[in-house]
Amino acid sequence: MHQTRLTQALRLKQRVLIAAAAAVVYALPAIVTPSLAAAQNLPNLGDTERQELSPLMERKLGEQVMRDIRHDRDYLDDEPLLEYLNNFGSSLVAARPDVRGEAGYDFFFFAVRDPMLNAFALPGGFIAVHSALLLAAQTESELASVMAHEIGHVAQRHIARMLGSQRQDALIPLAAMVLGALAARSSPDAAGAIMMGGQGIAAQRQLNFSRDAEREADRVGLKILREGGFDTSGMVAFFGRMQAAGRAYTDAMPAYLRTHPLTTERIADIQARTRDQPYRQHADSLDFHLIRARVRVLQDKSPQGLQDAAIAFDSQLRQKNKAQTIAAKYGLAFIALRQGAFDKAQALLQEARTLAQSVPGYAKSAPLAGLGIDIRLAANQGADALKEAESARAQFPLSRAIAHQYADALMAAGRHEDAIRYLRDQAQLYRQEPQLQDRLAKAYAAQGKQALQHLALAESYALAGSLPAALDQLSIARRAPDASFYNQSVIDAREREFQARRREELSEEKIGR
Repeated sequence: MHQTRLTQALRLKQRVLIAAAAAVVYALPAIVTPSLAAAQNLPNLGDTERQELSPLMERKLGEQVMRDIRHDRDYLDDEPLLEYLNNFGSSLVAARPDVRGEAGYDFFFFAVRDPMLNAFALPGGFIAVHSALLLAAQTESELASVMAHEIGHVAQRHIARMLGSQRQDALIPLAAMVLGALAARSSPDAAGAIMMGGQGIAAQRQLNFSRDAEREADRVGLKILREGGFDTSGMVAFFGRMQAAGRAYTDAMPAYLRTHPLTTERIADIQARTRDQPYRQHADSLDFHLIRARVRVLQDKSPQGLQDAAIAFDSQLRQKNKAQTIAAKYGLAFIALRQGAFDKAQALLQEARTLAQSVPGYAKSAPLAGLGIDIRLAANQGADALKEAESARAQFPLSRAIAHQYADALMAAGRHEDAIRYLRDQAQLYRQEPQLQDRLAKAYAAQGKQALQHLALAESYALAGSLPAALDQLSIARRAPDASFYNQSVIDAREREFQARRREELSEEKIGR
């Protein structure tokens, strides 16, 4: 069985193991941040409980774990999906800005390919949902309930507070739980043995804390849902459906129920908090349906997986629901694109677009526009791709996915100099996007500019956290026959900076051993 994203995370040193443990089990204490304490009427236990892990270190740990996750093949590095999740997640955070806490976390939301119903939060504001959970959520309110709950875990700083209250005995039982959760993917019996071996009194104490932590995250999540304009009953509906699935399939309980224990008392607490709240209908966006269709295709890219997805879309078409029909045609067009049937993909997409034009509020959709550009690019129709990209860029000026596609279209149309100017401007505005540097390298390569090509690749690797690879690219750039004096000066400066950062990394790893 291939290694999972959390297996890779475990390769980090002990300090990162703590973070990975928090991503698997929320066996954490119930303490709140000062910013949320007043709002929730919950006690603030003081700064002495969080001396073990500062907000800055939390973020650093999260970034280190994310570095490995991004390199895992199950990380869904799909720009329309990432853009939707981050726009959606940002709207939840904006509904209650104090969840950013004293550190002002910049939340990042992402998805991983996994058939288990689950979601998890890493230190520092990194929140993931499994592809299966995205497909199981029937409304945006249900998806919001899960994401808001995870935001609550980050806002409460449960990881730092676990370390503050369990300084002596936290690592061993939590490490055992992580290993047990990983082993469960291939051997449930082995998982049980590992977990039992590492629990003991300390682990039981942590599990007792988890119930309070879950209730706190629920309370924060409900506030986010209410103030964000979502239907708060979505949390009860989604959690209740998963609990029912757990009762029906005791040998395959949804992973979310194992990592987020749903007691009868906890569900009753959620119901009590939502009972007196007026019903608020939230209209799902078209993008929600389109992204779920996209995830259905991305979840299993094998021929059988694509066939299963096509069957599911055919079933959607029979429902005679406009949103479902548009999403199904979009999904079928995406499948056709992946199979190289470009004319079929274009025809299906046009059907989806035409139907969307007939529904108020559905005419403008970045995923629909983006798929049209992708089809043109894949069919080597550079001029048409650029025309669609220019139109989409005018419609969605803030879309990073469309911005990247516009650069691709410029290159496909043979306008490499324009692409370079555009990408260099974009790289100045969005300094943390390795995708821009990757495209710059491609544009430079098309013009035979070797030194600049490898300089751009070095920047891309550095942004992705691969400093050794970045230094290798700088060495290649230095030896390039077209490296100018100015290029050499830039290479020298970046090499000094990367080497200093690499020495710092090695020093931290040595301390962690």
